[in-house]
Amino acid sequence: MFAVIKTGGKQYKVQSGDMLRVERIAANAGETVQFNEVLMLGGDSPVLGAPMVKDAGVQAEVVDQIKGEKVINFVKRRRKHSSKRTKGHRQKLTLIKITDILASGAEKSGVAAAVGTGSVSAAAVAAITGKTDEATQIKKAKKAKATKAAPKAEKADQMSEAGADDLKALSGVGPALEKKLHEAGITSFAQIAAWTEADIAEVDEKLSFKGRIQREGWVDQAKEKTKG
Repeated sequence: MFAVIKTGGKQYKVQSGDMLRVERIAANAGETVQFNEVLMLGGDSPVLGAPMVKDAGVQAEVVDQIKGEKVINFVKRRRKHSSKRTKGHRQKLTLIKITDILASGAEKSGVAAAVGTGSVSAAAVAAITGKTDEATQIKKAKKAKATKAAPKAEKADQMSEAGADDLKALSGVGPALEKKLHEAGITSFAQIAAWTEADIAEVDEKLSFKGRIQREGWVDQAKEKTKG
Protein backbone atom coordinates (compact mmCIF):
# COMPACT_ATOMS: atom_id res chain seq x y z
CA MET A 1 0.00 0.00 0.00
CA PHE A 2 1.23 3.47 -0.83
CA ALA A 3 -0.02 7.00 -0.35
CA VAL A 4 0.46 10.39 -1.97
CA ILE A 5 0.85 13.14 0.62
CA LYS A 6 1.22 16.89 0.43
CA THR A 7 3.62 18.86 2.64
CA GLY A 8 5.61 22.04 2.17
CA GLY A 9 3.81 22.75 -1.10
CA LYS A 10 5.11 19.49 -2.66
CA GLN A 11 3.63 16.03 -3.25
CA TYR A 12 5.36 12.77 -2.31
CA LYS A 13 4.53 9.14 -3.08
CA VAL A 14 5.39 7.15 0.05
CA GLN A 15 5.08 3.70 1.57
CA SER A 16 6.03 2.19 4.90
CA GLY A 17 9.79 2.17 5.50
CA ASP A 18 10.61 5.01 3.07
CA MET A 19 13.21 7.61 4.09
CA LEU A 20 12.22 11.05 2.90
CA ARG A 21 13.55 14.62 3.00
CA VAL A 22 10.75 17.19 3.27
CA GLU A 23 10.46 20.90 3.98
CA ARG A 24 11.34 21.67 7.62
CA ILE A 25 8.77 20.35 10.13
CA ALA A 26 8.39 21.81 13.64
CA ALA A 27 9.39 18.67 15.56
CA ASN A 28 12.41 17.18 17.30
CA ALA A 29 14.33 14.07 16.29
CA GLY A 30 12.69 10.88 17.59
CA GLU A 31 9.15 12.31 17.61
CA THR A 32 6.31 10.82 15.57
CA VAL A 33 4.24 13.12 13.37
CA GLN A 34 1.24 12.58 11.16
CA PHE A 35 0.62 13.95 7.66
CA ASN A 36 -3.10 14.52 7.27
CA GLU A 37 -3.09 15.90 3.73
CA VAL A 38 -3.41 12.59 1.87
CA LEU A 39 -4.26 13.03 -1.81
CA MET A 40 -4.44 9.35 -2.72
CA LEU A 41 -4.26 5.86 -1.28
CA GLY A 42 -2.94 3.16 -3.61
CA GLY A 43 -3.04 -0.61 -3.49
CA ASP A 44 -5.71 -3.23 -4.14
CA SER A 45 -8.49 -0.64 -3.65
CA PRO A 46 -7.17 2.78 -4.72
CA VAL A 47 -8.89 5.83 -3.22
CA LEU A 48 -8.65 9.30 -4.71
CA GLY A 49 -9.18 12.34 -2.52
CA ALA A 50 -11.51 15.22 -3.32
CA PRO A 51 -9.10 16.86 -2.82
CA MET A 52 -8.04 14.94 0.34
CA VAL A 53 -8.88 11.42 1.45
CA LYS A 54 -11.13 11.80 4.49
CA ASP A 55 -9.80 10.47 7.81
CA ALA A 56 -6.62 9.13 6.16
CA GLY A 57 -3.13 9.86 7.40
CA VAL A 58 0.52 8.95 7.08
CA GLN A 59 2.65 8.64 10.21
CA ALA A 60 6.40 9.16 10.22
CA GLU A 61 9.29 9.31 12.66
CA VAL A 62 11.49 12.41 12.60
CA VAL A 63 15.05 11.18 12.12
CA ASP A 64 16.91 14.51 12.03
CA GLN A 65 16.73 18.18 11.16
CA ILE A 66 19.12 18.77 8.24
CA LYS A 67 20.01 21.22 5.46
CA GLY A 68 20.02 20.63 1.74
CA GLU A 69 22.90 21.19 -0.68
CA LYS A 70 24.20 24.73 -0.99
CA VAL A 71 22.75 26.67 -3.90
CA ILE A 72 24.74 29.64 -5.27
CA ASN A 73 22.83 32.55 -6.79
CA PHE A 74 24.95 35.00 -8.82
CA VAL A 75 23.44 38.30 -9.93
CA LYS A 76 25.21 40.77 -12.22
CA ARG A 77 23.87 44.14 -13.35
CA ARG A 78 25.86 45.44 -16.30
CA ARG A 79 24.28 48.86 -16.64
CA LYS A 80 24.86 51.90 -14.44
CA HIS A 81 26.78 50.61 -11.42
CA SER A 82 27.78 47.24 -12.90
CA SER A 83 27.21 45.52 -9.55
CA LYS A 84 27.82 41.87 -8.75
CA ARG A 85 26.41 39.82 -5.92
CA THR A 86 26.85 36.20 -4.93
CA LYS A 87 24.45 34.70 -2.43
CA GLY A 88 24.39 31.16 -1.06
CA HIS A 89 21.41 29.29 0.37
CA ARG A 90 20.86 25.93 2.06
CA GLN A 91 17.24 24.86 2.39
CA LYS A 92 16.18 23.68 5.85
CA LEU A 93 14.84 20.13 5.63
CA THR A 94 13.59 17.35 7.88
CA LEU A 95 14.64 13.74 7.39
CA ILE A 96 11.73 11.39 8.16
CA LYS A 97 10.99 7.67 8.04
CA ILE A 98 7.49 6.57 7.06
CA THR A 99 6.17 4.17 9.72
CA ASP A 100 2.48 3.67 8.97
CA ILE A 101 -0.24 4.51 6.44
CA LEU A 102 -3.74 4.85 7.88
CA ALA A 103 -6.65 4.41 5.49
CA SER A 104 -8.98 5.54 8.28
CA GLY A 105 -8.91 6.58 11.92
CA ALA A 106 -6.29 9.32 11.45
CA GLU A 107 -8.42 11.91 13.22
CA LYS A 108 -8.49 9.81 16.42
CA SER A 109 -4.92 8.52 16.30
CA GLY A 110 -3.67 11.05 18.86
CA VAL A 111 -0.44 11.68 16.92
CA ALA A 112 0.58 15.33 16.47
CA ALA A 113 0.06 16.74 13.00
CA ALA A 114 3.17 17.53 10.94
CA VAL A 115 3.34 21.32 10.77
CA GLY A 116 5.76 23.05 8.42
CA THR A 117 7.79 25.89 9.93
CA GLY A 118 6.58 28.20 7.17
CA SER A 119 2.99 27.82 8.43
CA VAL A 120 3.56 28.90 12.03
CA SER A 121 5.19 31.81 13.80
CA ALA A 122 8.87 31.80 14.79
CA ALA A 123 7.84 31.77 18.46
CA ALA A 124 5.75 28.62 17.94
CA VAL A 125 8.64 26.89 16.17
CA ALA A 126 11.00 27.81 19.02
CA ALA A 127 8.51 26.46 21.55
CA ILE A 128 8.25 23.14 19.69
CA THR A 129 11.88 22.63 18.73
CA GLY A 130 13.52 24.39 21.65
CA LYS A 131 15.56 26.51 19.23
CA THR A 132 15.41 30.21 18.39
CA ASP A 133 16.23 31.19 14.82
CA GLU A 134 18.19 34.28 13.81
CA ALA A 135 15.08 36.28 12.85
CA THR A 136 13.58 35.73 16.30
CA GLN A 137 16.81 36.84 17.97
CA ILE A 138 16.80 40.05 15.90
CA LYS A 139 13.17 40.74 16.85
CA LYS A 140 14.00 40.24 20.54
CA ALA A 141 16.96 42.62 20.25
CA LYS A 142 14.80 45.30 18.59
CA LYS A 143 12.12 44.86 21.26
CA ALA A 144 14.70 45.25 24.03
CA LYS A 145 16.06 48.39 22.37
CA ALA A 146 12.56 49.87 22.08
CA THR A 147 11.86 49.04 25.74
CA LYS A 148 15.10 50.74 26.78
CA ALA A 149 14.23 53.86 24.77
CA ALA A 150 10.67 54.06 26.16
CA PRO A 151 11.62 55.68 29.53
CA LYS A 152 13.39 58.52 27.70
CA ALA A 153 10.34 59.27 25.58
CA GLU A 154 8.11 59.01 28.66
CA LYS A 155 10.39 61.42 30.54
CA ALA A 156 10.21 63.92 27.68
CA ASP A 157 6.40 63.69 27.64
CA GLN A 158 6.26 64.21 31.43
CA MET A 159 8.45 67.31 31.09
CA SER A 160 6.14 68.71 28.45
CA GLU A 161 3.08 68.04 30.61
CA ALA A 162 4.76 69.57 33.70
CA GLY A 163 4.73 73.02 32.11
CA ALA A 164 8.20 73.17 30.51
CA ASP A 165 8.90 76.15 28.25
CA ASP A 166 7.94 75.89 24.61
CA LEU A 167 11.44 75.51 23.19
CA LYS A 168 9.99 75.53 19.67
CA ALA A 169 9.85 79.30 20.08
CA LEU A 170 13.62 79.33 19.50
CA SER A 171 14.81 79.76 15.94
CA GLY A 172 15.41 76.45 14.19
CA VAL A 173 13.81 74.27 16.91
CA GLY A 174 11.02 71.97 15.78
CA PRO A 175 9.10 69.19 17.58
CA ALA A 176 11.83 66.59 16.98
CA LEU A 177 14.60 68.89 18.18
CA GLU A 178 12.56 69.95 21.21
CA LYS A 179 12.07 66.30 22.14
CA LYS A 180 15.82 65.75 21.82
CA LEU A 181 16.47 68.67 24.19
CA HIS A 182 13.91 67.34 26.68
CA GLU A 183 15.57 63.92 26.66
CA ALA A 184 18.84 65.68 27.52
CA GLY A 185 17.14 67.40 30.48
CA ILE A 186 16.90 70.85 28.82
CA THR A 187 13.35 72.13 29.32
CA SER A 188 13.46 75.87 29.99
CA PHE A 189 14.69 79.12 28.50
CA ALA A 190 16.45 79.89 31.80
CA GLN A 191 18.71 76.86 31.38
CA ILE A 192 19.71 77.92 27.88
CA ALA A 193 20.18 81.58 28.88
CA ALA A 194 22.69 80.50 31.55
CA TRP A 195 24.87 78.47 29.16
CA THR A 196 28.57 79.34 29.04
CA GLU A 197 30.85 78.74 26.05
CA ALA A 198 31.85 75.41 27.61
CA ASP A 199 28.19 74.44 28.09
CA ILE A 200 27.41 75.29 24.48
CA ALA A 201 30.33 73.18 23.23
CA GLU A 202 29.28 70.25 25.43
CA VAL A 203 25.62 70.30 24.33
CA ASP A 204 26.64 70.87 20.72
CA GLU A 205 28.84 67.76 20.78
CA LYS A 206 26.47 65.64 22.85
CA LEU A 207 23.42 66.26 20.65
CA SER A 208 25.29 66.69 17.34
CA PHE A 209 23.92 70.19 16.67
CA LYS A 210 26.98 71.10 14.55
CA GLY A 211 27.20 74.74 15.65
CA ARG A 212 23.46 75.39 15.45
CA ILE A 213 23.28 76.85 18.98
CA GLN A 214 25.61 79.74 18.15
CA ARG A 215 24.46 80.06 14.56
CA GLU A 216 20.82 80.49 15.57
CA GLY A 217 21.65 82.55 18.65
CA TRP A 218 19.69 80.41 21.10
CA VAL A 219 21.33 81.90 24.20
CA ASP A 220 20.40 85.48 23.25
CA GLN A 221 16.89 84.39 22.28
CA ALA A 222 16.48 82.56 25.59
CA LYS A 223 17.61 85.62 27.54
CA GLU A 224 14.98 87.71 25.75
CA LYS A 225 12.34 85.08 26.59
CA THR A 226 13.27 85.08 30.28
CA LYS A 227 13.04 88.89 30.44
CA GLY A 228 9.49 88.75 29.17
